[in-house]
Amino acid sequence: MEQLAGPMTGIRVRVRLFAIQREQAGSRSVELELAHGATIEDAWAALVARFPVLAPGRPSVRFARNGAYAGPEEVLADGDEVAVIPPVSGGEIASERRRILELRAAPFEPGILEALAGQLATEGDGAVVAFLGRTRVSPGTPAPGQEAEAARHAGRRVLGLEYETHESMALAVLEAIADEVAERFGVERLAIVHRVGSVPLGEPSVAVVAVAAHRDAAFAAARYAIDETKARAPIWKAEHFADGHVWIGEPAREGPPPRPEP
Repeated sequence: MEQLAGPMTGIRVRVRLFAIQREQAGSRSVELELAHGATIEDAWAALVARFPVLAPGRPSVRFARNGAYAGPEEVLADGDEVAVIPPVSGGEIASERRRILELRAAPFEPGILEALAGQLATEGDGAVVAFLGRTRVSPGTPAPGQEAEAARHAGRRVLGLEYETHESMALAVLEAIADEVAERFGVERLAIVHRVGSVPLGEPSVAVVAVAAHRDAAFAAARYAIDETKARAPIWKAEHFADGHVWIGEPAREGPPPRPEP
């Protein structure tokens, strides 16, 4: 039973777990009820009371409150979201990082695929499959309701793209896709990195890298990761023309596709 730090008249917060802590607790998020004036450290204590297995990780975790890093002494308010941030680099813990799931406003650096592979690959991996998606001059399929605007720009060149996202939800979807890749193909080391904001013509907008012992699994994982990202992640794309723009896409799929029958 969840340990409460105060009466029912206290505050409610949502704690999000990632990577090691998520696996240990067997949950992505936990709702806690705390007393008024409770701190992030108090939230951690309540979390550990529910999941004692998390306790040894305290020296190596950091915290974020509502999307920004915060100290353990910071006081929480009703409805806050606390994220437990596992280690991302340094020493032996670096080898535990098996996923890179990011949204980036800055342009990708040259050699991003090699850089991602270098962060993920181990001596036991014999295959690296990488995909790089770029903006193109030809238009895509207009979103429902955008057909008339698309017809107005028929035959014109796309000058660039604009990506908009629900960031926290998009990252959660990418995490779910990575879970599915691990379950379906046995591929634990995966990167999905997507641009947000303006992306000029010809620049990369999404990078996917799958690393595995064997090529069949790596190919399948990379294909699944990019297909599901495009189908499910709340990332919206507008194609810009000289005198307007058109939103592109289809209604999002809410969950993974069915497994193929054996």
